[in-house]
Amino acid sequence: MTKIRIAVQKSGRLNQDSLSILKDCGISIDNGKDQLKATARNFPLEVLYLRNGDIPQYLRDGVVDIAILGENVLVEKGDDISIAEKLNFSKCRVCLAVPKGITYNSVKDFEGKRIATSYPNTVNDYLKSKGVTADLHIINGSVEIAPNIGLADGICDIVSSGSTLFKNNLKEVEVILESEAVLAVSPKISQERKEILEKLQFRIKSVLQARQNKYVLLNAPNDKLEKIIALLPGMRSPTVLPLAEEGWSSVHTVIKKNTFWEVIDELKLAGAEGILVCPIEKMVV
Repeated sequence: MTKIRIAVQKSGRLNQDSLSILKDCGISIDNGKDQLKATARNFPLEVLYLRNGDIPQYLRDGVVDIAILGENVLVEKGDDISIAEKLNFSKCRVCLAVPKGITYNSVKDFEGKRIATSYPNTVNDYLKSKGVTADLHIINGSVEIAPNIGLADGICDIVSSGSTLFKNNLKEVEVILESEAVLAVSPKISQERKEILEKLQFRIKSVLQARQNKYVLLNAPNDKLEKIIALLPGMRSPTVLPLAEEGWSSVHTVIKKNTFWEVIDELKLAGAEGILVCPIEKMVV
């Protein structure tokens, strides 16, 4: 039986988030400790656990068919590889940073300066677009320490919360790239495996839709029903059912997670009562 081969990061947060979305897609993976390869029990899929920076080359060579990795890694090492889906997790940004005591005016301040980074291609492309030339020192890991030991005047690295920069007395001054986890596809994927990918993408999209929405049930007096329904940004239109108590209806709808609290506040002011909020496991649209 043909299986599609997916690469995920061997360790770290992206590893856990990648396995989590596959699990939410209903895919059961037999994971043994320190395994480099595992097979799904109920879906034609093989998982290869690889170093994040090596994954673009494995995709390019067709060793794996698809991969979950950071978009920043593709920009740096795999700009020829296509993205099938943005996954809305493991968000970060690639930034330029300098010591806190430095007065910073613009990216032109990096002219002729030394920058320590693990992302030389990304930095070069950015600086070139700004007409700036700098001296890059390529470091794998612990980039933040470079200014403190006199190796560089600034750094370029990935930033999530900014706490690592803060601990190393650095400040973020330029955002080069906003990044998140993506599903990338090998240029050598076969037609047979493309069909499996389509099935997997269908499941992933259902999971992502569910994660971005909440299911809401509420009670509304009939004389305020029209006003309450007007506030609801449902998938098409909300479901309205009569309650046993005369003059009242039950309203069921879906609300986007990022506007949820604002909508709830407006519903309460409009007269909605007994508001019940439920997570959505899967959402097929």
